[in-house]
Parts: sequence; C-alpha cells; structure tokens
Amino acid sequence: MGFSLWGLVVGVAVLAPNLVLWWIPPSVAIPTTRAPRPLIWLERAGQALCLVVPTITAAGVLRWGWAIPALVALAGYYAMWGRYLLGGRDGTMLYQRWWWVPIPMAVLPVVVFFCAAAWLSNPWIAVAAAVLAAGHLPVSAMAAPSGRTRR
Repeated sequence: MGFSLWGLVVGVAVLAPNLVLWWIPPSVAIPTTRAPRPLIWLERAGQALCLVVPTITAAGVLRWGWAIPALVALAGYYAMWGRYLLGGRDGTMLYQRWWWVPIPMAVLPVVVFFCAAAWLSNPWIAVAAAVLAAGHLPVSAMAAPSGRTRR
C-alpha cells in the first residue's frame, strides 16, 4: 500500500470526462438496459476500484514503454467524448461502434487501466481493470445499438 501520484493521474484522466454528462447532459437519452443486477454491481465495483486502487497502491518500477499504448488508448477515449459532444450529444453515441471497436467508450478505458498496470508495475490495477472489464463491457454491449456504425 502507498500513495501513487501516477495512479491518481490515470484514474482521474479516465473517469473525469464522465462528469461531462452532468454539466452537459445528452440531448438524446442514454439507452437503458436491463442488465442483470450482478453485472451492474460488478461494473460499479470496477469503476470504484479503478479510481481507488491506482491511487492507494504504490507503483513499482516504471516501464515507460507501456505509457505509450496507455496514452494512445486515452487519446482515443477522449476522441470518443469529442465525437459525442460534436455529434449533438446523442446518448446512443456513447455506445456506438468506431471502426473495428464495438463499444469503444467501454473498451478504451479498460485498455488504459491494463496498460497502466503494466506501466506502473502494479498487478492490483490489473485486477481492478479485470473487474471493470467483467462488468462494464457486457453492460455496455447490452446497451449498444445493434448494426449501426459511426466513424
């Protein structure tokens, strides 16, 4: 255990853009899903873990090569937020496919956290990312519009 400034930066960098939904709400409602309760709990637990665990667990040896894919995935995630904002704030855009990525707004944060786990040599972040992936990916897939592609 121990404080990690890099872990805090990663957690905030990924989760802070979600505050956009409070300040600038969707013009078209976010799709609702009837996901099983255990999946929703798993998703919420993963979100909380991915904010807390990187911050309260000390980093090991920094492997800077892993910062590059983490930054690329984070840039892609921010691009998806830009697509949402510039696309009229349509809530369904949060779940739409982008090129070959089926639910990029769910996949990219998971990728960032897995890369951060390798970058910070912190297996606990990988565990938190796995919990996030186990809940967030299926719940998002259930809410995603089927058959529509947006680039």
